[in-house]
Amino acid sequence: MTKADIVNEIAKNTGIEKVAVQKTVEAFMDALKSSMIAGNNVYLRGFGSFVIKKRAKKTARNISKNTTIIIPAHNIPAFKPAKTFVNKVKSHVKK
Repeated sequence: MTKADIVNEIAKNTGIEKVAVQKTVEAFMDALKSSMIAGNNVYLRGFGSFVIKKRAKKTARNISKNTTIIIPAHNIPAFKPAKTFVNKVKSHVKK
């Protein structure tokens, strides 16, 4: 499902114009990004949490040049789904 599909689905279910829904979805994503860039986690009850994970410094190999490189410590965004969300997906998704 793409962002356009989400906008279409919300517009169809709520009766709100697609342009307004698209602006709302974009504003939500911008607020989420801004909050995480500022170092804050975002918690959406019943859906999940967007958290910042810290990755430690590590040593890696560049196989093509056969050299060792150091990857510095860094932060990455991550999503952790809520238990209710996970349980619904487990029980409804068919293999």
